[in-house]
Parts: sequence; C-alpha cells; structure tokens
Amino acid sequence: MAAAHDVELESVNLNIEREGKAELEEEEKTREDREGKDFPRSRKVHSIVSKWMLPEPVRRTYLERANCLPPPLFIISISMAELAVFVYYAVWKPQKQWITLDTGILESPFTYRPDKREEAWRFISYMLVHAGVQHIMGNLLIQLVLGIPLEMVHKGLGVGLVYLAGVLAGSLASSIFDPLKYLVGASGGVYALMGGYFMNVILNFREMIPAFGIFRLLIIILIVASDMGFALYRRFFVPANGSPVSFAAHIAGGFAGMSIGYTVFSCFDKTLLKDPRFWIAIAAYAACLLFAVFFNIFLSPAN
Repeated sequence: MAAAHDVELESVNLNIEREGKAELEEEEKTREDREGKDFPRSRKVHSIVSKWMLPEPVRRTYLERANCLPPPLFIISISMAELAVFVYYAVWKPQKQWITLDTGILESPFTYRPDKREEAWRFISYMLVHAGVQHIMGNLLIQLVLGIPLEMVHKGLGVGLVYLAGVLAGSLASSIFDPLKYLVGASGGVYALMGGYFMNVILNFREMIPAFGIFRLLIIILIVASDMGFALYRRFFVPANGSPVSFAAHIAGGFAGMSIGYTVFSCFDKTLLKDPRFWIAIAAYAACLLFAVFFNIFLSPAN
C-alpha cells in the first residue's frame, strides 16, 4: 500500500510539472507572438539603419541592443528651433522675398557679425538663422535624413558633440578667412555630420557602399552642390548694397566632422574616451580654437 501511495504521489508531481512546463511554454509562445506582431516594423527600421550607418562587424551588436530610448531628440529639437526662427524673420519681420532674406536676419541678435564678436554667443547662435527658403530647406533636409539615423545609433550626446563642434568651427574659420563677413545658417553642423559619416563610409567602403547605393549618393551630392552653390552666390554675387555672407563654415564644418565626427561615429562598440584617435582629434580642434581666439583678439582686420 505504501509503495502504491508513493507511485501515486510521483504521478501527481509529474503531472503538475508537465502542466507547469506547458503553461510556461504557452506563455513564452504568446509573448513571442505578441512581440512578432508589435515589433517587426521597428526591427526592420533598425536593420536598415544599421546597414546605412555601421560596418558589418558591429551591426549584430547594434541590433541586439537597438531601441529608440531616448528618441532622436537633439536633431529634431534643433531643426524645430531653426525652422521657428526662420518663420519668425520671414513672416513677422518685413521682407521683400523669402528666397533671400535681408535686413531682418542681418540685424538679428543670433547672426554672427564681425563688429559684434564680443557677444560670444553669436559664434554658436548663428546656426539658428538662415538666409532664405533654399538655405534652410537644404540644411533641414540633410540633417534630418542623416542626423536621425545617426542619433538612433550614436545617441544625442555623440551627434550633438559633432554638430556643435562643426558649428563652432564654422564661425571661427569664418572669423579668420572671411573676417569682415556676416555668417548665418547651420551648414557648419550639417557638414560636420556629413564629414564624419562619409569618412566612416570611405574607410569601410567594402561593407557600406553596397547598402549606400550610387543613386542615393548622387542625390546627396546634388543637395550638397545646391547648398554650396547658394552659399557661393550669397558670398560673391550678392548685390552691391547687400551684405555678403561667408561660406567658410561649410569647409570648416566638414573638417571638424572628418576628425571628431569620424572618431565618434566609428566607436559604436568601443569606449570613446579610451580611443586615442578621439583625443588626438580633440587636441587638434583645441589648438585651432586657441589660434582662432588669439587671431580674433590681436590680429583680425575686424578690429
């Protein structure tokens, strides 16, 4: 009787274990089905972003920890601020046309002006002001199309560092190479993002160029050429009674991106602060910054 009782207890325990395992398996299957229904689109987006932004060896790492927390707030916020300032000067300030704004932006407290260099915020705030519809649309298009995927991968801190480094490099370069000209637009930051990204593409071209595609490359070249053409027009062909705007920020922003931007965008699976390339780029950037400050204080024709 005792043996029969023990067998019966063992049978009951086995049944309980089977039922527990069945419930766990069913719960796991339900969870996987729910995830499969809720997240396929986001996973597809992350897969596309990884092919555009990262070389093959680190794509799996990105996909394993990919999420949109935090979302790309830096690029979206800075774009909204630039658009809001443009609309203010185009609508509430009297303008002859939207294609090329004039008096309103030249008198703006945000615009970089050689005669107001003591107002140090202008070396950064000029990025909020744009010279016309074509100017702002070109910058917004590039920084949203390129900046949002970059921020999804490298987060706002890395993208913000590269963007603002390009903005500051642009105004300082303009103060040296175009010391008597005004400066407006976010092109320094935009070209920094492009410089860092394209350096990453070039150095990993075997893995990234096929996903990049020749057609997409031609579109971006067309946008960049249009933006540069508009900047050159503003600089060299503006009417005599107007105020030519410098274009040096484009070049300086690109160089900032190819140095600081490249190191940031190529350190996805590494600790940035432990990468010697980052500190070399920062040291070079700091040296140029100190020279620009010295030039503005003691050597600038604007003095």
